[in-house]
Amino acid sequence: MGQNMFRTGFLVRATHTLLTWVITLILFLHNTDLRRCEEQGELLLPLLFFLLVSLSVLLYFAVSLMDPGFILTDSVKGSNEEMESMIPQSLTPRLRRCGYCLLQQPMRAKHCQTCKRCVRRFDHHCPWIENCVGERNHRWFIVYLLVQLLALLWALHIALSGITPTLIWEQWFRVNGFLLAALGVVGVFSMVVMLLLGCHLYLVSISCTTWEFMSRHRISYLKNFSDEENPFDRGVICNLWDFFCVCSTVVWEKMYTRNTPNSV
Repeated sequence: MGQNMFRTGFLVRATHTLLTWVITLILFLHNTDLRRCEEQGELLLPLLFFLLVSLSVLLYFAVSLMDPGFILTDSVKGSNEEMESMIPQSLTPRLRRCGYCLLQQPMRAKHCQTCKRCVRRFDHHCPWIENCVGERNHRWFIVYLLVQLLALLWALHIALSGITPTLIWEQWFRVNGFLLAALGVVGVFSMVVMLLLGCHLYLVSISCTTWEFMSRHRISYLKNFSDEENPFDRGVICNLWDFFCVCSTVVWEKMYTRNTPNSV
């Protein structure tokens, strides 16, 4: 199973990297703004575009190879027991033990069926990066989406600048075939990344994960709340600050207790 996962991850990452550099090569070789800048000796824009694409590839590998917050041991058992003794059990669901890896799950953690591990503040398993998105790599996943979107939109503009008009449709397709293919791929990925980035920024602003948003009525610590209530929501500004600027592990049980009415 591990070898199959490694092979799948390698193929996904290799395909993404190859597709990225093939499209970049097409944009540099055809009569686009990049090519015209090179011919005129103006290398700043081509260099900036190359660096932006390189940054997007580096972030892609960083996010895909980063530990998303795997729970490897029960080393937090002592602190969990101490925390449970200080928090009234009527106010917070008891920490559960995973039925697959048999480790104790902190609040907001979930077992990933693909990775075969429990992940802290699990968001989702992303087949694009062939890795989970969780507590440790979620902020970098959003940074990657932002950089990737900027590179895709710039590539879209560059591809459009290279379309050559002709009088005959057949000749037009033949002359612009590679650019049209690149334009189609970049256009589709631009829409997908834009939707992903918008959805994730919205969920971050309300301190909610994709898993919680999609399955809240099946989650023990959320099913007693209405759809408008979220025990982890501290307001948009605080949520964004906590997400992007606080790097330490958050004890979600304490926040849950503070924001949970005694009636729950």
